[in-house]
Amino acid sequence: MPTPTPKSTPTPLTHDGPVRWGILGAGVIAGSAGADLRDTPDNTVHAVGARDLDRARALADTLGAPVAYGSYAELVADPDVDVVYVATTHGQHHEHALLAVEAGKPVLVEKAFTLTERQAREVVDAAGARGVFCMEAMWTRLHPLVRRAREIVAAGTIGEVVSVTADHGWAFDYDPAHRLFDLAAGGSALLDLGVYAATFPWLFLGAPDDVVATGRRSPTGSDATVAMLWSYADGRYANVSCTVEAFSPCEATVVGTGGWLTFRRPLFRPTSLLVHVGSPRDGVEEELTAPVEGNGYRPQFAEVARCLRAGLVESPLVPHADTVAIMGLMDRARLAVGARFPADD
Repeated sequence: MPTPTPKSTPTPLTHDGPVRWGILGAGVIAGSAGADLRDTPDNTVHAVGARDLDRARALADTLGAPVAYGSYAELVADPDVDVVYVATTHGQHHEHALLAVEAGKPVLVEKAFTLTERQAREVVDAAGARGVFCMEAMWTRLHPLVRRAREIVAAGTIGEVVSVTADHGWAFDYDPAHRLFDLAAGGSALLDLGVYAATFPWLFLGAPDDVVATGRRSPTGSDATVAMLWSYADGRYANVSCTVEAFSPCEATVVGTGGWLTFRRPLFRPTSLLVHVGSPRDGVEEELTAPVEGNGYRPQFAEVARCLRAGLVESPLVPHADTVAIMGLMDRARLAVGARFPADD
């Protein structure tokens, strides 16, 4: 049996200035999240790296970053970059996360973390071995209403949770070259939309005992619609669905023995939380809201900065074990509908 690679202890970030970020990628997500990163206290965008230097320079100028690189390797080698944000397409996350980790850089990897559970485990194991921080950019887990809902459930306000329903659907015109349908880019309804829907039952029910899935594929072979039933030995269950073929309510409901919670659309960045305690006829309802600044990404960047200052290798709010396990559930569902990546082999 091979000897396990010893894990190293991360060194807390100690310099007095803001946390200096390098963004890998110059696409839509890099621009949207990068604007929030620029405006998050104790954080600054130091550099942008892309395969096209002109695109990297354009985004760097927009975000006020002083440095732009025409390659990813140059960015992760920059000694003034404290942490790397991987904002490339799904199919590149594994390679680019490892590139940062091998350079000794803490890394925040855009969701979905990787293409497969195996790839996810390789990234978190490599980060642990090098003693560098690593986190999936699952910003929904850090949303103030999601955190408040977990407190409400933990307090027993709606009784014992018995089921969770979550859906995320958006209609996209079919284009074989689009990132949602291109298998080489990691095209997948599950990885792009379903990962959000799967987060809700995981947060309120934990790991299921069994998963069954149905759905259909696009002409390229990517999963276009997927519905999952998560079952638990004690009778609890979750219905999770996603599609790139139709619009859906894009909401989530947590049902307890004494009431329910409903996250109003869009579930990945809920606008309000309906708390219903009691029966449908005579229960008491309260609608909670929380201000979401910018595009909604700021809490995740603040959490990364907090963890780096504390010398943590992972965030307790987005633990590695959850990221890897949810990737495994999506593997099972995706393969059940016959959608395969080359990385599955």
